Amino acid sequence: MPDGKIALMQCSIVIPVYRGEATLEPLVERLGQILPGLARKFEVILVNDDSPDDSWTVIERLAKRYRWVTGIRLMRNYGQHNATLCGVRAARYEITVTMDDDLQHPPEELPRLLAKFDEGFDVVYGAPKRLPQGLLRNWMTRTIKTLLARVMGVPSVRNISAFRAFRTSLRDAFTNFRSPSLTLDVLLSWGTSRFTSVQVDIETADGRSNYNFAALVKAAMLILTGFSTAPLRFASWLGFALTLFGMAVFVYVMIIYFTAGSLPGFPFLASIISIFGGAQLFALGIFGEYLARMFDRIMDRPPYIISKQVGGQK
Repeated sequence: MPDGKIALMQCSIVIPVYRGEATLEPLVERLGQILPGLARKFEVILVNDDSPDDSWTVIERLAKRYRWVTGIRLMRNYGQHNATLCGVRAARYEITVTMDDDLQHPPEELPRLLAKFDEGFDVVYGAPKRLPQGLLRNWMTRTIKTLLARVMGVPSVRNISAFRAFRTSLRDAFTNFRSPSLTLDVLLSWGTSRFTSVQVDIETADGRSNYNFAALVKAAMLILTGFSTAPLRFASWLGFALTLFGMAVFVYVMIIYFTAGSLPGFPFLASIISIFGGAQLFALGIFGEYLARMFDRIMDRPPYIISKQVGGQK
């Protein structure tokens, strides 16, 4: 049971919605049962990320039924982090909580996240006690979380999750951010370094996930090239290492020439050319990723556009 200090909080729940037609109503009902005991004032913001099912119809129905539910409809599909950012910017209360729409993040675990604010933390993650996916998927997820923690400058916090609670005032650090490629956790790190996590029970509603392997790889590339210069440094060190390797090969060739009187044949030359050619293409690919990020920002494309909004307390 939350203590008196937690009960005085004002809390905004932000939920990006995509294919959530079947899970939204039970999720909001469970939130309606737990939130009155946690917060003096609260709201639930449902951001429909152009879901192809009837999620928006469900959101409109929920907004009419509960005065504390707000529905926001985006003009097209912008992605989970973009939809979450939209909800975060619409939040009105001191604490913002983000969670998925598929019932994997139990509302009953909210008191554990909110209790951490009494210890002086600004961002609290609800980390799963065990990852529910397969071996390869879990390994990829852990790798991405480790990369993200290092990019954020908080390597000790590797239990990053979409189930997070943070002080709403942190959004002031990225008020003017408008790039369509974003990772909310990195944006939060612009305003604080006081991160922590608590272990929670993650439920699996129907075993589905909107993130496949290709989406995870794309997320990793965005983290590395969108918010870090580490790949550029890696390309520089790779070029330096291959320069040393080329010098060593030259010395080897000269030794063979003066001792054996002949030079290595075509296979040796072809392998060396392949190594250097591959390294050059790899470095060009890294430069291309950075140019693509710069292109997106120069175009000044918005991270999202709101089409319609319903409900909400007046």
